[in-house]
Amino acid sequence: MSARLRFAASTLAATLLLTLALPPCTRAQKATEPHTGKASHPAGQHDATTHRSFADAEGWARVFDDPSRDEWQRPKDVVSALGLRPGMAVADLGAGTGYFSRYLCDAVGGTGSVFAAETEPNLLIHLRKRAEQEHLDVLTPVLASFDNPRLPRASVDVVLVVDTFHHIDDRLTYFRRLQRTLKPGGRVAVIDWQKRELPVGPPSEHKLAREQVLEEMTAAGYQLAGEPQFLPYQYFLIFRVP
Repeated sequence: MSARLRFAASTLAATLLLTLALPPCTRAQKATEPHTGKASHPAGQHDATTHRSFADAEGWARVFDDPSRDEWQRPKDVVSALGLRPGMAVADLGAGTGYFSRYLCDAVGGTGSVFAAETEPNLLIHLRKRAEQEHLDVLTPVLASFDNPRLPRASVDVVLVVDTFHHIDDRLTYFRRLQRTLKPGGRVAVIDWQKRELPVGPPSEHKLAREQVLEEMTAAGYQLAGEPQFLPYQYFLIFRVP
């Protein structure tokens, strides 16, 4: 897991590995806000999984930005597979501490735009500081709502959703709404955990099978346009609106 924590007991390391499966799309703390059940959600969806606070941005940065994550997350390869070009506009949905945002900024160049959408205000502050420190001039932090990404209409070429899909409540409504932010021919890339035992990520019951994601995105009005196969622990699905 984290280089900072490799000296810790193995049980602690295993616990921290699970945090990579809890991207900052949903911020309610389950310990203090009990589940309300599934009655309000469309058929074929489950409630959001484990909820916890992400207010400690610096603490989460040590987890999300751990260099050892690169070995299996392969961020450069992910961004390359998206086929981004200078001048494009990209949204990093559930951007967290900006792990992917920096690679996206490099891909779209000085004439492009990267919207880093987050619901945790402290992470937005962290993202702004990171943009200033790393001279990511095209990065724009966006304070999203739990049910609305708050992205400009018809403004985005690609939306990247990493380890976040399974945390979104009422996903059919959410992703139908997301269509309004896409430019003509825009794409949505979903990367999430394979539903099997893995050395990183959440328990199996907190994962969604690839087939369920495909079914829900189809129901929300999308069509599968590509499926890169190089990630060892996650599926990578690229969708378009027909």
